[in-house]
Amino acid sequence: MSRHDDSVAIQPGVAAPEGRAASTSAGGLRRRYKVEGLTIVVLAVAPFLAPLVGAGPDLLGRVLIWGLFGLGFDLLFGYAGLLSFGQAAFYGTGAFVTAYLMTSGIVENMLIALALSVMVAAVLGLAIGYLTLRRSGIYFAMSTLAFAEMIYFLEFGPLRDWTGGENGIPGIPEASIDLGFFSYVISPGWPMYVFLAVMFFIGFVLARRISFSPFGVILTAIRDNPQRAMAVGHRIQSYKLAIFMVAAGYGGIAGGLLGLFQGYMPPDAFNIHTSAEVVIQTVMGGAGTLFGPLLGALIWLYLFEVLQFVDAIGPYWRLILGVIFVILVTVFRRGICGEYIAWQARRAARRVGKAVGTAGAAAPGRGGHHHLVMREAQPLPAGTPILRADNIAKHYGGLKAVKGVSIEVQEGELRGLIGPNGAGKSTFFRMLAGEIQPTFGSVHLRGDEITGIGVTRVCQLGMSKSYQVNELFDALTVRQNILMSVLGQKRGAFRFDALGTIEGVKGCHAQVDAAIELVELGARADTPVHELSYGEKRRVEIGLALATGANVLLLDEPLAGMSPEERVHAVALLKSIRKGRTVLIVEHDMDAMFELADRITVLYDGNFLAEGTPEDIKANQSVQDAYLGGFGQ
Repeated sequence: MSRHDDSVAIQPGVAAPEGRAASTSAGGLRRRYKVEGLTIVVLAVAPFLAPLVGAGPDLLGRVLIWGLFGLGFDLLFGYAGLLSFGQAAFYGTGAFVTAYLMTSGIVENMLIALALSVMVAAVLGLAIGYLTLRRSGIYFAMSTLAFAEMIYFLEFGPLRDWTGGENGIPGIPEASIDLGFFSYVISPGWPMYVFLAVMFFIGFVLARRISFSPFGVILTAIRDNPQRAMAVGHRIQSYKLAIFMVAAGYGGIAGGLLGLFQGYMPPDAFNIHTSAEVVIQTVMGGAGTLFGPLLGALIWLYLFEVLQFVDAIGPYWRLILGVIFVILVTVFRRGICGEYIAWQARRAARRVGKAVGTAGAAAPGRGGHHHLVMREAQPLPAGTPILRADNIAKHYGGLKAVKGVSIEVQEGELRGLIGPNGAGKSTFFRMLAGEIQPTFGSVHLRGDEITGIGVTRVCQLGMSKSYQVNELFDALTVRQNILMSVLGQKRGAFRFDALGTIEGVKGCHAQVDAAIELVELGARADTPVHELSYGEKRRVEIGLALATGANVLLLDEPLAGMSPEERVHAVALLKSIRKGRTVLIVEHDMDAMFELADRITVLYDGNFLAEGTPEDIKANQSVQDAYLGGFGQ
């Protein structure tokens, strides 16, 4: 019923080792399309079951329209994590455009009018998204609400001559399909239900395809950890804007179908309660499941119609509906479909656990050795440092975190960066990585200035960073985490391949496997990250930076918080990954730093203090006094 229910078996690139092979067999094909098949069965059986509970084609038609509307919202909220309270703007726009074009005679073909409603709604989504997506969280949600209210005002005010104001637009011609060589008038009742069911199914299949595409997979990364999604090379604002437009398009087609279904464009299509209801229905059914909005719409609309006409409780129908909603979202925290899918996932995990226990806990893998591909780079002229910082500083008002530090790192070097707490090391690293703009000074990578260009562009140029505090996609598996970095390398900062597949990304699987092998997590590849030990999470942290294909790595305290045993494994890992790469490490573990580094740079109180080989640093009296104490004696 969603991306969750079968992601282990069929989601490309996130599949279990046997997933790709299984998908080519008859059984694999059945699993791959079981949700689509189930949807067809539900849509086909509904007309026979509906009369048993007093429902007819009118109610089911409305459920399908709201379900289609909810598909777009679910992609926006359930997958990308963007809560919008302004979807009524696109729903109403779609209804208005279709009604106006067909009643005015500008467009007589229903399908063309619907297509134009989608386009206009998507363009409106582009404009609103461009302005609102500059903010996040509650500020984004409130901004979308403000725009929806402005459009609602325009409908009843300056544009009332076109929209009909409080009267809406009546007299929409009877729905018909005209393909030139074929024409069919869609009668009210069950024929209209069949048409709406077909439209919903097409929208559902497209939404499913989007959710499994590389584009859709990255949406989940943006939802779970936008900061890390940027750090592994994704231009998240472009992804957010694209899915905002997709959701607007879904709202446009749903609104257009509403007008055709009723023969009338209702003025309340722009109303704020329209936005509220699509949120309620999606949460009730299960956000991030795609099938949830349809189920939520069925429950909500059925109760909405039934409760009003029961004499004893009719006056209290809103209160009762609200109580039912609260009970459902309390009992089913993930929504009804979400809880069912989570239950299925727990059952599958138990089966896998038993199988592994029986088999002796063999490490999963795809067999063979994989080579981690690094980004291609032009050879540097002799003597040119691969990374250079010229007198960079960062001031926060009167606080001078870094006061002007210069550094040159040669290609293939492993450079250590040390200093006491408060020396400015992390701020210095963030300036190198493009996360923050220096107050003054410049940073150069391979001779090109990259000062303040942003962490995403820096990653795409071949320099990646790991974080002192783990920045992972905790809800995803190790393999899925690594996949996010690989997609940034293989596809660039942004690509709208919403109907593509992970299988179509050349070299993706091999790069994921190679990164997992390099950080020695093959046995944990399909384990959710939140279930890993701290040391394993630190390896995933490093793996995310490696999987970008970076040839320059900035590692911020990779050994922090590790046990002695974990530290030994981590030092061995660092020795192995430096081959063919340039590495700059911030670390407080002096034993490890003196063992690993070719040269060490020392910062103190935001200033450059010293630089040299490990032996030079140990013998440096200024370093001894400021930081090392008696370490070198």
